Amino acid sequence: MIIAILVLAIIVIAGGVAGTIWLVFFRRRLTQGEKTTIERGKAEGLPFRWSYIVAPLAIFLLSIILSAYFYHLLPTEVAVHFELDGTPDRWLSREMTMVLVLMPQLLLVLLAGAIAWGITKLGILSGQTGSTWVEPETIVSFMGNLVALPQLVVCFAMLDIFSYNSYQTHIMPMWIFLLAILGLVTIA
Repeated sequence: MIIAILVLAIIVIAGGVAGTIWLVFFRRRLTQGEKTTIERGKAEGLPFRWSYIVAPLAIFLLSIILSAYFYHLLPTEVAVHFELDGTPDRWLSREMTMVLVLMPQLLLVLLAGAIAWGITKLGILSGQTGSTWVEPETIVSFMGNLVALPQLVVCFAMLDIFSYNSYQTHIMPMWIFLLAILGLVTIA
């Protein structure tokens, strides 16, 4: 389930990034008009700022803290997959569970950093300041911090696994959490 959510989230993020890049290139071509190739190459990229990926970094740090807190509370065999009624059906060792809950978080932080760094170094947004109604820094910040949404889902799944194995209770069903997150994203 987590892998399917991660794959879907990566596809959505990649589509959003590709669409934004295409839109920026198309808009730049319209605004530049008859400029020469040399003039187009003079645009410098935006500086990289850590604020572009602050949400993924914060969720990753929270995941590390939660993992450190729950590590000693977990049994040697940890239930990591559950049936629809909440009973466990797959088990892993405590160490492998830690690796498998933190690895997707790390990969998503690296993805956010790569997106933000790549966009700032490509310089495709720097020539857009005068003719757009959205600042380039806002676009890069949105694109980098958007990765926090799938990270929230992975963090919730991790916390649910830890809660069940430590206290034998689930926090809430995953589908309710997903509806709440999607509702909040829609409102925002």
